[in-house]
Amino acid sequence: MKKDIEVHINGEAFKLGANSSLQDALILFGATPPFAVAVNKEFVAKQGYSELLLSEGDHLEIISPITGG
Repeated sequence: MKKDIEVHINGEAFKLGANSSLQDALILFGATPPFAVAVNKEFVAKQGYSELLLSEGDHLEIISPITGG
C-alpha cells in the first residue's frame, strides 16, 4: 500500500492519497468554477484534471477571476 502524499494548494499543505488526481485535489480544496489551475507553474486545461496524477511536493495554484471595475 502506498503512503499519502503532501501537496501545496495556494501555499497551504494538504494530504492526499497516493495516486490522487488533480480533480481529487480540487474537490478536497473546495474549488468552485470559474477558476484556472497551474501545477508546478504549468497551466492545466480542464480536460486534464482527472488524468493528471499528483506527486509528493507538487505545488498547485488555483486562481479565480476578480470582477469589478
